[in-house]
Amino acid sequence: MTADLYQLTGELFFDANRYTDAVQCYTLAAHAAQAGGDRDLWACAMTRHAYVELYARRAPAAHPLLAAAARVAQRGDGTLSTRHWVASVQAQAYAAVGDLDACNRALDEAEKVHTLGGGHSHNGGWLRFDGSRLAEERGACYLQLGRPDLAEDALTAALAQPLSLRRRAAVLSDLAVLGAYRRDIDQVVHYAEQALGLADRSHSGFISRKLDGLRGRLAPLMADGRISDLDHRIAALPRTA
Repeated sequence: MTADLYQLTGELFFDANRYTDAVQCYTLAAHAAQAGGDRDLWACAMTRHAYVELYARRAPAAHPLLAAAARVAQRGDGTLSTRHWVASVQAQAYAAVGDLDACNRALDEAEKVHTLGGGHSHNGGWLRFDGSRLAEERGACYLQLGRPDLAEDALTAALAQPLSLRRRAAVLSDLAVLGAYRRDIDQVVHYAEQALGLADRSHSGFISRKLDGLRGRLAPLMADGRISDLDHRIAALPRTA
């Protein structure tokens, strides 16, 4: 119960972009789960910690956490999707350091979640990975690797699914980045406007952070007034929930 509570609190801090507080909570959650002998909960806490490192652009710090989480998860409950979720986050870590082959191997490992027993493979609480996010995660990885050609199909497929507000905003942001790769101003504006609307509705620090990634791609297009307006509006978003 202590580990579960600290993971939940860490998620709240993560969404508010309070990364130091989130890491502290995930560390406490990992220690509590280890003490309680729950390897899956322990691996999930370390994976959430690694997720913070990725969003803080500290990918090298995420790799040992994920390697440890993978080892722990292998000794956990084989009917749960823990090890597959760890693999999906490992794919993001490999993408962050430019390793396409390792990223693809990790994504393929994560896809094996579909061979598990459906709704019984996760608990809807500290473990929610059922494979439904893999299309958007694959697209985001390929974008980070500088392969928009591979990203488009995955992101388009993800957008066609029923998504939470946060997840939809993340996919929209990635599709706007895809437009920036192509110097397609209409595509950038189309998707970024929708993502901004969701950011305004939710006041989510996570969405603001995701849109910050788009801002870094806008410089070559800044001569267009619509792009400069987008840049100013993204800059004005609150960074904490």
